[in-house]
Amino acid sequence: MAKRKTTVYLDESVLRAAKIAAVREGKPDYQIVEEALRRHLGMEVLQRVGRRAGLSEREALRLAYRELHAARK
Repeated sequence: MAKRKTTVYLDESVLRAAKIAAVREGKPDYQIVEEALRRHLGMEVLQRVGRRAGLSEREALRLAYRELHAARK
């Protein structure tokens, strides 16, 4: 999966907590932030369901968005 550099603005206490978590887990800061975003966005669930259903990540996301749009109508 391709990575792309971006700038985000975080509260200092959130950034500090992320840095502490990164040191404790032996991971880079960006990985802690990315994992938290993936959890918040439900991407881990989509990946698990996609693996069980034999779907690629792209197919699983397409299906999820189609269902989301249908539910909003």
